[in-house]
Amino acid sequence: MKRSEFDLAVEEEFGAGYASVVVDDLVLGALDGRTARQALAAGVAPRAVWLAICEATDVPASRRHGAGLRTPRGEA
Repeated sequence: MKRSEFDLAVEEEFGAGYASVVVDDLVLGALDGRTARQALAAGVAPRAVWLAICEATDVPASRRHGAGLRTPRGEA
């Protein structure tokens, strides 16, 4: 997962207005008590951060894999 895919996944799951709150304010035990933004800045892989957010916020498994990927051209 690229960082841009992470950003898209968070926005799609939580909405544009709440996504920044999740990334900036939600303390994630799975990431040693860091926020998503802190973890990303420390070099944690975006996929690991995404999965930690999903776990902490009970995102269904069906919406975790492939999140943030754009629909290929011609398949919209």
